[in-house]
Amino acid sequence: MKVVILCGGKGLRMRGLEENIPKALARVNEKPIIWHIMKLYSQYGYNEFILPLGYQGEKIKEYFIDYKWKESDLELVLNENRTIPLTNIEDWSITFADTGLETMTGARIKNIEKYVDDDIFLLTYGDGLSDINIDKLIQFHKEKGKTVTLTGIRKQSQYGILEVENGIATKFVEKPEMNSIINGGFFVCNRDFFHYLSDDPECVLEDDPLKNLIKDEELAIYEHDGLWMSIDTPKDLVEANKIWKS
Repeated sequence: MKVVILCGGKGLRMRGLEENIPKALARVNEKPIIWHIMKLYSQYGYNEFILPLGYQGEKIKEYFIDYKWKESDLELVLNENRTIPLTNIEDWSITFADTGLETMTGARIKNIEKYVDDDIFLLTYGDGLSDINIDKLIQFHKEKGKTVTLTGIRKQSQYGILEVENGIATKFVEKPEMNSIINGGFFVCNRDFFHYLSDDPECVLEDDPLKNLIKDEELAIYEHDGLWMSIDTPKDLVEANKIWKS
C-alpha cells in the first residue's frame, strides 16, 4: 500500500523562519516534518512513499539522496572510496514526482495516479503531525466501504469565547473545544478516488473532489482524539518543538 505525502506547496506562512527550504523540511526535534510523517507510517509497515513535488522539490530530493551519509554515523574506507553506515537506515522506497510549481493539491494527486497500483492507497499532507493509529484508520475505512476516509479532528479554539447579552458578558470559556470537525488529513483512498480528480492545475483537493464525494455519500470520517497539529507558521513550528521536548 503506497503512501502519498503532499509536499509541493510554497508554505508562504512559514516565510521568515524557513525561507530557504520547503515547509516539509522544517525541523522538529532535529528531523524534518516529512521524516516524522514517514516514520509514523513505517511503524505500521508502510514503507513505500510517493512525494508529489513542487516548490523547491529539488531540496526534498537532495535531503533523501544525501540522507545516508548526512543522517547517520559512517565508516569511510578511503582506499576503496566506500562508506559503511554504522546506524540503521530506514527501509524506505521513495518515488519523487515533479507535479509542477503552481499545481494545486487535487491535480498533484491525479498526476501520480500512474505510480499507484494498489486498490487502496494512503494520503496525507506534508505538514501534519499526529499519533494516529494507522491500522485502526485503515480498518475503519474498510468497514465503512466508502471511496475515501478522512481523519476528522475536534480542535480547541485558540481564543477564549465570550457570551454577551445586552452588552454585558454572561459567560467566558477559555479555549473551548469547537463543535465542528476539521480536516486533519490522513486519508485512506480507493483507486476510484482518481475519478473525482482532474489534472487541471487548478484542481484543489479540498474543493470539488471532497464536495462531490460528500454529494455521493462516499466520504467517511474517522475521528481522532489524540495528538494532532498542523504546522503552518513559525509559531506552530516552535510549538511543535515544545510539545516534542515535553
